Amino acid sequence: MIPPYIFLLIVIALISLKGFNDRDWFDRYSFQINAIKNGQWYRMISSGFLHVGFWHLLVNGISYYFFAPTVYRLLGSTNFFILFIAALLAGNLFTLWVHKNESYYSAVGASGAVSGIVYSSILLYPGMQLMIIPIPLPIPAPLFGFGFLMYSVYGMYKNTDRIGHAAHFGGAIGGFTLTALLKPALFLNNSTLTLVLVIPLLLFFWVLKRRN
Repeated sequence: MIPPYIFLLIVIALISLKGFNDRDWFDRYSFQINAIKNGQWYRMISSGFLHVGFWHLLVNGISYYFFAPTVYRLLGSTNFFILFIAALLAGNLFTLWVHKNESYYSAVGASGAVSGIVYSSILLYPGMQLMIIPIPLPIPAPLFGFGFLMYSVYGMYKNTDRIGHAAHFGGAIGGFTLTALLKPALFLNNSTLTLVLVIPLLLFFWVLKRRN
């Protein structure tokens, strides 16, 4: 039987694949500032199930695949799906705030939700290590999470694609905060992980200030 969190990943992949081949459908459900301001709030959710291309889907899918089982196991199925949606919304709300004056802005991706899952997993199990081919050594989960957000800083700085890089930060904050509320003892005992989140966030605001 397919675990529910894997079924969710399959749904995201199938919807993304349809978006690759149907541009009108893709545009109808992507995150677009003007459309959202005009009341199409469903885009805050639907955009999280679309991706700009196979590489974008692969990066988010692999990150989700590595970290989702830990969150699902330690928080339970209901809290897992609540966290996924909460992080997705937090990421898109943050994006809406960052780009509120850019009427042309458009983006897609499960980046916010995945960032929430990544940071929730790091808080729940900071000792986790990942084996990623072709890297021969295990990578500590906090280091992977740090790198994931630093990639977002780079993407935000370049600003040359339709990937919702700002959503990474909002999603990370949402996932980290909700997990801390559900498991406050973990948050209080992991001040180092707070720094892992704060450092890329400060860099993001520095990049945002330079862009403006």
